[in-house]
Amino acid sequence: MALLIQKFGGTSVGNVERIQAVAKRIATSKEYGNDLVIVVSAMGGTTDELTELAKTISKNPPQREMDMLLSTGEQVSIALLSIALHKLGISAVSMTGAQVGIVTESAHGRARILEVKTERLHNLLEDGKVVVVAGFQGTTLSSRGTAEITTLGRGGSDTTAVALAAALKADACEIYTDVPGVLTTDPRLVPEARLMTEVSCDEMLELASLGAAVLHPRAVEIARNYGVTLFVRSSWSENPGTKLTSKSIREIGLAGLELGRPVDGVELLENQAVIALSDLPDKPGIAAKLFEELSTGGVNVDLIIQSTHAGNSNDITFTVAEENLEKTKILCTKILARIGGNLCTEKGMSKLSINGAGIMGRPGIAASFFDKISREGINLRLIATSEVKVSCVIDKKLGNKAIRAVASTFDLSENQIQLNPINIPMNSPEVRGVALDTNQSQLSVLHVPDKPGTAAALCAAMAESGISLDAIVQSERQHKDGSRDISFILKTENRQHADQALVPLLAQWPGSHLEEGPGIARVSAVGAGMPTIPGTAGRMFRALANAEINIAMIATSEIRTSCVVSADNGVKAIRAIHKDFNLGEENLSKS
Repeated sequence: MALLIQKFGGTSVGNVERIQAVAKRIATSKEYGNDLVIVVSAMGGTTDELTELAKTISKNPPQREMDMLLSTGEQVSIALLSIALHKLGISAVSMTGAQVGIVTESAHGRARILEVKTERLHNLLEDGKVVVVAGFQGTTLSSRGTAEITTLGRGGSDTTAVALAAALKADACEIYTDVPGVLTTDPRLVPEARLMTEVSCDEMLELASLGAAVLHPRAVEIARNYGVTLFVRSSWSENPGTKLTSKSIREIGLAGLELGRPVDGVELLENQAVIALSDLPDKPGIAAKLFEELSTGGVNVDLIIQSTHAGNSNDITFTVAEENLEKTKILCTKILARIGGNLCTEKGMSKLSINGAGIMGRPGIAASFFDKISREGINLRLIATSEVKVSCVIDKKLGNKAIRAVASTFDLSENQIQLNPINIPMNSPEVRGVALDTNQSQLSVLHVPDKPGTAAALCAAMAESGISLDAIVQSERQHKDGSRDISFILKTENRQHADQALVPLLAQWPGSHLEEGPGIARVSAVGAGMPTIPGTAGRMFRALANAEINIAMIATSEIRTSCVVSADNGVKAIRAIHKDFNLGEENLSKS
């Protein structure tokens, strides 16, 4: 007998016939002897219909009243599903988020879960009941101490299901949807996309943050943090789907189930060298040639940054281990002799990184990280960001000072501090999946002072306005006055808010101003094997070059390589990369 949390989305309960089909599936699982908690979304389209209904009355309805309204959608689903189960002879009870004990923070429309009071759930399960829970909602106390309905925002039902699994220490959480599981990419863009039988939560978190809609990042965060065994399966077949795995198992802390420490580790990698190539030709194939030859020459590259270009030239900066510096200089000199450009190197550097689930989705984390470093008088040489890691390159002599300061800021214990971690080869492919995000805008802040605190101030201004950044890229090229440019990739809907947030700050920096980039798409490759398999980035760049696609910006992290391309080349780019890494082959045994 197992305790299973099963979640069925809006399409799975979209009409009476589908609700009855879901009920039969649940009944079969119950007959196998499982204890079941079922989480359901509102019937397909209901939430949108209710939202539109409210907006016919007011373009800006109170968020409290919207929570009251939208929470009714799930109540219809749970009641109908419970009725269908009773008809099949299964004893079931429907419960709202408040009834089941889901307690949230007091943020209407986007509340995070603090705790799940499980006593009532346990009692019902012991009585042999199937508990049908309304996803997407919870309860909080108002300033007057009265109960208020809250909703969790996008992906709320996924979040509800995984949170219940964590709180109940369930054997597994199964997310049932209208696709067979997690695919190598969006099948609407690449028909050859194939099912992944297994994927790590870190990989899935990157893919979800990049637009893979099968799971919401918040649900993946919870699974990753508390070691929930998570499956994504089709509602319409018995196939096993995709299993998500996590190495992390922590207890739910006093801060709250979703509000626990977002940073769970800090790393310092010493003896690094920075290689800066400037004034490179701005045309397809340059990055591919560079990193292919470095890989062939036995040089393993870590961080890669290509920032906004000036005129017809680009700059590419990357890091290597100091022991490879001389070999790298020789190879780069040969390459530059053919294509043109300048070479500058700097050794005696360290890479400082913080790790954690959903770091970039929480606006204040990167700002706090950069702020603490700047307060120690440490300047940032390079910046690289992803959903699970934020890294910066700093002077090696200041490394120990920096790592202690950061550990103190995020209240990390000694066993959460790693000095010179070694990447251990994993039985994972270099690229597990690829993602295309077209809901992106590029914003550059030009002529910012090259001094400690600049990046922190920019990130803090964004965070105070609730703006999450998808990437931060600091230009290597300095202007004549010593200033630099910093570019951000952010969601398109946040673009105007970013302008408003940054204007007061830029007024303090004479000569600084904003520049909006052209329409962009971000194409990314994600794979846990990436750190230990040389040449992955070069192969990705070559795929784009062969498709005659120019790269406007590059940003890498440990398990992700992202390229910004023109908006009209997005689909072409993802198809080229998917094909080059053979992700569409029938045999995906490595996955």
